[in-house]
Amino acid sequence: MHWSFLQNLPLSLATALAWTMTAFVVGRMVGRHSTIDAFWGAGFVVVYVESLAVVRHVTFPPGFKGLTIAPGFTERYLVLGAVALWGVRLSAHLALRQRGSAEDSRYVAIMRGAHGRHETWYALRTIYGLQGVLLWFVSLPLQWTAFHEHFDGLLYVGLALVAIGVAFEATGDEQLRRFLADPANRGSTMDRGLWRYSRHPNYFGDAVAGCGFYVVACSAGWGVATILSPVLMVWLLTSLSGRPMLERKLTTSRTGYQRYVTTTSSFVPRPPKGT
Repeated sequence: MHWSFLQNLPLSLATALAWTMTAFVVGRMVGRHSTIDAFWGAGFVVVYVESLAVVRHVTFPPGFKGLTIAPGFTERYLVLGAVALWGVRLSAHLALRQRGSAEDSRYVAIMRGAHGRHETWYALRTIYGLQGVLLWFVSLPLQWTAFHEHFDGLLYVGLALVAIGVAFEATGDEQLRRFLADPANRGSTMDRGLWRYSRHPNYFGDAVAGCGFYVVACSAGWGVATILSPVLMVWLLTSLSGRPMLERKLTTSRTGYQRYVTTTSSFVPRPPKGT
């Protein structure tokens, strides 16, 4: 059977939900709902691989006297490499950062909504089920890419954006890791390196990578129609679960953070005010 993008949508949704349910099981084992953050990036790899798996890239003629590789095979697996570079790095970074830590205050706040009743069902619906649906929707450009054979030059523009985003995000993450590892910086505000130009350079890099995957989808047919996926991703990072929730926490836990907010861009890097 030749599967199409539309036919695969229910299966890719089931795959995304299965992945976040796996995160639920691991979260129960370690006693921390924030474990799902470490599953987010790798989830895009899982959903893209599922989409590739149902597409017949290689066929074997009768008698196995040769094989036929479908057009676009190389391009689609270049994208797989880019997805793995971004997603696996992000998941590994978050898993290492969470090791031995307590529950994230964001998830403590979310679980207060259960009011002590049916907490497991509330977590499954509000955290894991919701993130599974979000993972599926945000990954639509990648799913579209998996089902197409012909790409134009935008493919390489998109891959370049992904590389820039990964480099920006990884650099910001490493700078923050080193800052937090120094006992002399305990309780102070990180305002060095990329963090001098943006309060969230890692989120900015994440958004650039996500937009890069959308540009990749635009290089294949009507991939432009998946525009709502990167829009949702950027909105989540800047207006809902990313920047706002984190900054509420940092305002009360980091000295000098209020002043940092007044001088430093909230997202897109630019020189700080007064320089």
